[in-house]
Order: sequence, then C-alpha cells, then structure tokens
Amino acid sequence: MIQFIRPLLFIIFAIFVGTGSVQANEEPAKGEQSGHSDNFDAGKFVIEHVSDAYEWHIATFGETHISIPLPIILYSSNKGWNFFMSSRFHHGHETYNGFRIEHEGDNEGKIVEVNENGEFVSLPIDLSITKTVAGIFVSVIVLLFIFLSIAKSAQKRENKAPKGMQNLFEPVILFIRDEVAKPAIGEKKFEKFMPFLLTAFFFILINNLLGLVPIFPFGTNVTGNIAVTLVLALFTFFITSINANKHYWKEIYNPDVPWWLKFPIPLMPIVELSGVITKPFVLMVRLFANMLAGHMIVTVFISLIFIFNKLMGVEAGFGVSVISMAFSVFIVLLDILVSFIQAYVFTLLSALYFGMATSEHH
Repeated sequence: MIQFIRPLLFIIFAIFVGTGSVQANEEPAKGEQSGHSDNFDAGKFVIEHVSDAYEWHIATFGETHISIPLPIILYSSNKGWNFFMSSRFHHGHETYNGFRIEHEGDNEGKIVEVNENGEFVSLPIDLSITKTVAGIFVSVIVLLFIFLSIAKSAQKRENKAPKGMQNLFEPVILFIRDEVAKPAIGEKKFEKFMPFLLTAFFFILINNLLGLVPIFPFGTNVTGNIAVTLVLALFTFFITSINANKHYWKEIYNPDVPWWLKFPIPLMPIVELSGVITKPFVLMVRLFANMLAGHMIVTVFISLIFIFNKLMGVEAGFGVSVISMAFSVFIVLLDILVSFIQAYVFTLLSALYFGMATSEHH
C-alpha cells in the first residue's frame, strides 16, 4: 500500500507546487527588502534540497547563508590539478582560477573551465568532495563506531547475554542470516555472501535514517542520489556474475525451451540476457525513487506555506503551516518505515539473485 501512496502524493503535490511557483513569479521582484516569500520559487527550493552541492548548507537567516565549504578537486588538461575550497566561488556567483559553477545550459550545476572572457572551454575531471560524498563519510564513521563497539562488546562478553548496542543489533544480524540469506542462497553457500549482504543492509538503513535527521552533520540524501544506488546495484550485479555457475549461464544462453523460441530468432536467450541487466537496474531505481520521493514530498509540503503566504497573505501562510507541518511529520514517520523496508528489499533481492546464480541443476 505504501508503494502506491507515496508516488501518488508526490505527483499531486509536485504538480501543485509547480503551478504555485509559476504564479509566485508572475510579478517582478519587489527588491531585497521584500523577503524570501516574494521571490520564492518552490520548484527550485525542492530541487536544491534533494540535489547534490559543492557546499553543505545549514541554515539561512534573512540574507545570511550559513554553510560549510567543501574541498574542490579538479583536473584540467590546461591547468593540471587544482585544489581549493568551494567558498572561493562565493555561493557560485564568481569565477575562481578559471573555473565556475554553471547555473544554466547543458552543464547546469557542474564546474566548468572558462577563459578570461568567461567563455566555456571544457569540463574538467571533477573529483570534488560534494555534500553526498561528505554524507557518506559521516555514515561510514557512524557505521564504524557502531560495529567496532559491537565487536569489542562481543569479545568481552563471549558466551554471555549481549548488552547495549550488541543487544540491539544482534537480532537484526541474525534475522538477515536466518530469514534472508539462508532461505534465498542455501545452507551451504550463504556464508560467502553474508559480509556483502550485511554491509549493504546496514549501509542503506543508516543512510536512509540519517537523511531524515535535519541537523548537521546529518540530513544528506545519500540514498536518494542515483549515483550511490547505481554503485550498490553494480556490486550486486558483479557479485552475481562472478559467482554464477555453469547452469546459471546455460539457462540464459541456452534455456530448456522449445526450439522455435530459439530459432530463427533467439527470443528466449534475448529475454533471459535482458533480465541480467534489468535486475540490478530495478534495484537501483527502486531505492533511489523511494528515498528521493520521501524528501521531495516533505519539501513540497513546506513549500505550500510560502506559496500561500505569497498568494493570500501572511494569515493564509500561518493557516496552511499547521496542515503542512502535520503532513510533513506524517511523511517523515512513514519514511522511517520505508527506510527499513527498502534496506530489507534491496538485501533480500540481492540474496535471491545470488541464490539463483549459485543453485545446482535439478
């Protein structure tokens, strides 16, 4: 049921905010003293919240932006390696050392190399530490703290009842082993895949939950970034392909089906081979879409406050804020549930793919 409610809410309110954004910008700006509500662009606000950035924005008070600059690492064929902080761009409005953040066109949001006249030259190789990468570092620190503490506790309390974080996480670890890995992969082969399954489950879960905490250094939408979910899906794909046995590949290239499904057009081998690609693709899109939608729906509800404030006045903004905040809290609570579900689904499907690739021929 959740899988249908979330996309429906997202579509309805995204359309509404898009309409509100156009209406709010029909009149020209009234100057710097008019406040954010006069120039509020809901679409831009939503996209900026869920997209990656070269700085970590914390809060805005009036015209003052509080943000933490992040390292910019670029390699250009003309200028070689370049290392500097994103604060050199002054929120993206200036050029530094022949580089700038593009705000329109095909390269919007990317760092480009420009000449002395400000004309585009090339796209440098960008290895910068963006907000998403910084968020991954934070989640890795949290994961290391949790599981190194659990390992230390387990060594000290060998053959004793678990306590503290060990008591909290051990049932989850046993659940992944006994209810996911063993049934999907088999009693004899599941141990080989347990390190990846546990790593994937807790990495996704912790990042899902940390993304819901709107306090620095959390709040980064890591699993709502398709590049992150792509890498996770590629891990599943390569582990499946490397460990697959000959029976798995036989069922793909020469399945046991009537000959007319293989000649003159190899219909079934094409279908089976496409399945090899679509399985990790579905893993990538499902996790990305669900976590991105949750963040976008919350920002859409928050945007309604500013839209009604612009269209109908401050009283309408205050009135809508009660409803918007109530629905925002509901979506966040729903996102907590979805965070666990998506981590479980990704791990379960990965285990099923491993099981199908290593099962013996009957």
